[in-house]
Amino acid sequence: MQRSGNAVVVVGAVNVDLVVAARRLPGPGETVVGGDLARYGGGKGANAAVAAARAGATVELLGAVGDDAEGTGAVDELRAEGVGTGGVARLDGVPTGVALIVTDDAGENQIAVGAGANARVDAAAVRAAVDGAPDRIGCVLVSTEIPDGAVVAAVRAAGAAGLTCVLNPAPVTAAVLELLDDRPVLTPNRSELAELHRRVGLPDLAPSDAGRSGAGQPDAGDVASRATALAGRTGAPVVVTLGGDGALLAHPDGSTHEIAAGVARVRDSTGAGDTFNGVLAAGLAAGRSLAEAAATAVTAASLSVASEGARTGMPRAEAIEAALRA
Repeated sequence: MQRSGNAVVVVGAVNVDLVVAARRLPGPGETVVGGDLARYGGGKGANAAVAAARAGATVELLGAVGDDAEGTGAVDELRAEGVGTGGVARLDGVPTGVALIVTDDAGENQIAVGAGANARVDAAAVRAAVDGAPDRIGCVLVSTEIPDGAVVAAVRAAGAAGLTCVLNPAPVTAAVLELLDDRPVLTPNRSELAELHRRVGLPDLAPSDAGRSGAGQPDAGDVASRATALAGRTGAPVVVTLGGDGALLAHPDGSTHEIAAGVARVRDSTGAGDTFNGVLAAGLAAGRSLAEAAATAVTAASLSVASEGARTGMPRAEAIEAALRA
């Protein structure tokens, strides 16, 4: 991987998050009454951009919002965080994306997203933005809540310029499968890793694959096997986020590296993955090794879950460094 600058370019969604905190998450067809409705800035792209900026990176966001009050507010909030928004298009007659979120007392969440302007992010504009300034870009971070064409354009423009590219497959889309041979650094969580393993058609795991953690998730051995298989298929590292268990870094040569998370007080896990990806990209853009950047990102994500809202708890560089020293 080649670093030619130190800015982070984030390509992804910009949303307004509408959050209800309830004692537990509703089941199918069930109504659960929670507290007041809270509004936060959201969207995986915008969240990761804020996390990277708070970690000390120079950040440019590429995306789209509507020409409504929500879009104006979203862009103003990003600018206040130091995120460059020149690449965020304002689209006439289109609503800004909205995420409807329910959180429970354990910090778990359910999320439904109305894509709005995010469904109209323009692939040509994304390609032109990455092509236009490769000498000052250290890392391109791409998430998949936007059209497949824009995802493909971002990853391939980064590859053509020799830039480090991180692709967060949340959700796993056809574009992610199309881009495996372009060798981005993939950052799935447990369930996304399992879906990638299945959809790529990698060999089934040994019978121990039947084992599951208490939460119904694949156990550590299954995660390592799937991650190394995926890294071998793409020829690039895979970083699996494991929530409170930290992260697993898998290399194409079959080696793995576990990164433990510190003890965290979980109030709301919304945005923890976005924090991880933003801080990871910031570290890579600054010239850190993938292992070092991932360890810093795990620490940042652990700090982020202590507050409600995707961005409220995202730590600044000083807090991250203090936690790493501790």
